[in-house]
Amino acid sequence: MNRLDLAAAGIRLSLDLDIGHIAALDIDAGDRTLRPLHRAPWIDEPATRAADWSPGTKGLSGDFLCAPFSASDVEPAPLHGWPSNSSWEVVENVRADGSTRARLRLGKTVCGAVVEKVLTLRDGHPFVYQEHRFVGGTGELPAAHHPMTVMQSGGRIGFSPKRVALTSAVALETDPARGRHTLAYPARSSDLSKFPAAAGGTYDLTSYPADGSAEDFVTLVEDVHDGPGWTAVARHHESDLFLVLKNPRELPITMLWISNGGRDYAPWNGRHRGVLGVEDGRTAVGHAASIGDNPLKSMGIATSFTLDPNGMVSFRHILGSLPLESEDDAPDRLVTGQGRLRVLFAGGGDYSAPFDDAFLRIGEG
Repeated sequence: MNRLDLAAAGIRLSLDLDIGHIAALDIDAGDRTLRPLHRAPWIDEPATRAADWSPGTKGLSGDFLCAPFSASDVEPAPLHGWPSNSSWEVVENVRADGSTRARLRLGKTVCGAVVEKVLTLRDGHPFVYQEHRFVGGTGELPAAHHPMTVMQSGGRIGFSPKRVALTSAVALETDPARGRHTLAYPARSSDLSKFPAAAGGTYDLTSYPADGSAEDFVTLVEDVHDGPGWTAVARHHESDLFLVLKNPRELPITMLWISNGGRDYAPWNGRHRGVLGVEDGRTAVGHAASIGDNPLKSMGIATSFTLDPNGMVSFRHILGSLPLESEDDAPDRLVTGQGRLRVLFAGGGDYSAPFDDAFLRIGEG
């Protein structure tokens, strides 16, 4: 793997330059090292190199930019587009003022746009601050982040206020000889703890099951509120809290990919278990669907960015992790301000960490 290693005090990151995936993220927490990101079990297997899979599937790890999200059915490219399947060049790598900042450029263009990735680590901050830029280009382009965490024995999930959760018309896996799903398709619910299940009854989207076997995908639409959009995953066995933050005006939806042994064919082979994708975006499923009519658009939700041939379009995103002292539930609230992030729990727990509260540009525009 051709990689870029970045570090600041208390945090280290490795980026796979061949495909643009964050291959590893290590965060110091006292005498512990938190490693919140997932790495597919087949990456280092000899058979993977010769397999007829997309580069992004072969190296599936951590987090990556999808542009477009899902099917590249407008401009030819692999699943999730060239940003997660082709090489990136390091344009700048600077250490100054207590921060490490790297700027990278994709070797290919997307809809005519030059794509840039800016990664920033700050001393003492348990967060990765990311910005993606589309310089020039024409047309409408859907995009999303694709961070993945993994849980050995399940966990609990908290969210900023959501308007509704909905599934698409067709499940990810419809052939029982190849895989299984748990959620109903299509379905929707304004109560995340009671989403319709395929077998009847309901499924709790705020709880990740330690057992079962399913492959599911559900979209959460951000409700109107002040502050950042966020997802917080309390991983029970790992005793930590995986945090994903966004500006809801830039990325109005959060897509949950529940990958828990529900695919039986290669490379999944029933072994891709405990994985949760928390995929913030401005998109529907697929490029053509995103720029055409779709259920999200009918709700007034933007599902693509309009590229500017004479300018730049960008969005920002944050990943991080905090230690938990026990099997805490997911938090009720996240509060930002005065250079701190506070995580508040219903039972009275209160965690905080240094945080760049201006980064997400909340309230701008």
